[in-house]
Amino acid sequence: MGYKFIAADMDGTLLNQSGKITPRTLEAVKKAAEKGILFSVSTGRPIQGVEIYQPILNLKAPFITYNGAMIVLSDTRKILFQQELEKEDARKILKAGREFETTMCVWSANRLYGNVLNDRIHDYKKLSGVEPELIEDEEALLEQGITKILWYDDAGSLLKWQDELAACDFHNVTYCTSKPVFLEFFNSKVSKAAAMAKIGEMYHIRREEMIAVGDGFNDLSMIEYAGLGVAMGNAPEEVKKKAAYITASNEKDGIAEMIEKFILNT
Repeated sequence: MGYKFIAADMDGTLLNQSGKITPRTLEAVKKAAEKGILFSVSTGRPIQGVEIYQPILNLKAPFITYNGAMIVLSDTRKILFQQELEKEDARKILKAGREFETTMCVWSANRLYGNVLNDRIHDYKKLSGVEPELIEDEEALLEQGITKILWYDDAGSLLKWQDELAACDFHNVTYCTSKPVFLEFFNSKVSKAAAMAKIGEMYHIRREEMIAVGDGFNDLSMIEYAGLGVAMGNAPEEVKKKAAYITASNEKDGIAEMIEKFILNT
């Protein structure tokens, strides 16, 4: 199969545990790009959390951000596609978050807002690269439009609350953990797979010509969608079971191993 497109998750996949792209992985990505492969980062992060790596990657490609809620060109920041939460759904998520007294990280117009400015949201700032702002007018924020809401709490609480969220009667919401301590909410039309399909339309690439690689539950949709779904060695067993191929962990250059096997050695 002649693959033309690779979508790779960032945290736990493209990046090692220190948040770095290793030299071997970087070389493999660049060699794939030189062969004409469209290499896209596919992440729950906003564009600000991705573009800090752009000087290293030096790619001209559509990046999938906010778990697929926004597709942005890596070199110009031009937005190719976006899908926000419905206003009433976002209102219900914010209300539930206040009732559970959790930390909420709210993305609107590529800006980060928080219901509180505590240690957790400042820790999240390190990942996003964006200074958080306190939500002062919730209605104004809802009118502006909300791309994604993330709850940051201990893993046990998030697991418990996911069962209780069924009572919220959302209209069009999907939620899943991207890390055990991150519960992310976005429009149910949004997924990394849907974003890959959009890119396929834009660049005339069939799903059979796509590779998707990730380590988290928010990567499952694209792993199942792509012609070749790849799970990292550090992925949970439930994710590995859905993949056609399991590569090495992010600490052992799993991205590089996959590219060398399926792109460079063909």
